[in-house]
Amino acid sequence: MTCDIPARAFLPREIVLASRIARHAECHYLLARHTNAKEVAYDTAGRLIRHYQDFCLSKGIDFETFESVRPHDATTLFCSAGMQRYKLLFSDPSHEGTVANSQACLRLGDLDEIGDGTHFLHFTMLGLFSFREMSVGGAIDFWLEFLATLGLVPDHVTIHPDRLADWTPLYRGRLPIVPDPECTWSDGSITGYSTEFYKDGVEIGNIVNPLGTCIDVGFGADRLDMLINGTPPEDVRETLGSAIMKIIESGYHPGNRQQGYVLRKLLRRLHRMGGTLDHPFFIEEGERQDRLRARYLHLRERHPGMSPEWWFDTHGIELSDMQDTPER
Repeated sequence: MTCDIPARAFLPREIVLASRIARHAECHYLLARHTNAKEVAYDTAGRLIRHYQDFCLSKGIDFETFESVRPHDATTLFCSAGMQRYKLLFSDPSHEGTVANSQACLRLGDLDEIGDGTHFLHFTMLGLFSFREMSVGGAIDFWLEFLATLGLVPDHVTIHPDRLADWTPLYRGRLPIVPDPECTWSDGSITGYSTEFYKDGVEIGNIVNPLGTCIDVGFGADRLDMLINGTPPEDVRETLGSAIMKIIESGYHPGNRQQGYVLRKLLRRLHRMGGTLDHPFFIEEGERQDRLRARYLHLRERHPGMSPEWWFDTHGIELSDMQDTPER
């Protein structure tokens, strides 16, 4: 059985809806037998995304796919959320409509937490965005129905105390509700109260009500895949390697500024940890680090007490990378 539906940046429902619904059962995302764990992870995650795509199209909602982590505006180095593509639509009072997407994201804030099975650098966000059309109750019903198609029932949801009275009835007793004053979300310019969904102690997604008139939903495909299919989490080196390859696939090269600097930093971190990656950039960075370490060994006794900024600006050496260099 195959499910090789070609990926397209934009999928008008008029063209593909009928054929996709007909193939919905055949293309179900659930596990087939594989021998390679990595192949299983990619296969099941891909099926899950296509399953969500089919579900949205069956509801008459257009779907977009973004596999690059290039940002949609200049406010971030990488795309960190599915809503970034639609920021202008949230703040345009004349625009009405609903769209769904899958968006490759990259967040570096969890860099020191990776490897615990719940934190990622690169991940895919399943999104639903409605601009003055869908209600919070409609979004809740939509997501509970979709999760039910996966056989997944959240353990509980959280709601901000300021919205508890208004939003609790929207769940109609289907899930336990826990008040949480942290249930707000902001990208720095657009804010809103939210309700969050939890399974096995992990947040799997949330529904945000930006400006009180819009809907911004994000569910992590990777976390859903782990819960549903038992896909094993990546260890630290695998997580770093996955993020590095996604940055490279998005068209970036190692450098000293912006995205290139982040890529070089992650390559350097993987090299220091003894990891490996089958890509020329990794080999080149390893050789570069060996040269910098040799330079540092040659210079450090001449320049004792110099600041990390001095070492980087003068010699291109990240002093933090040299702290484990033995004394001669």
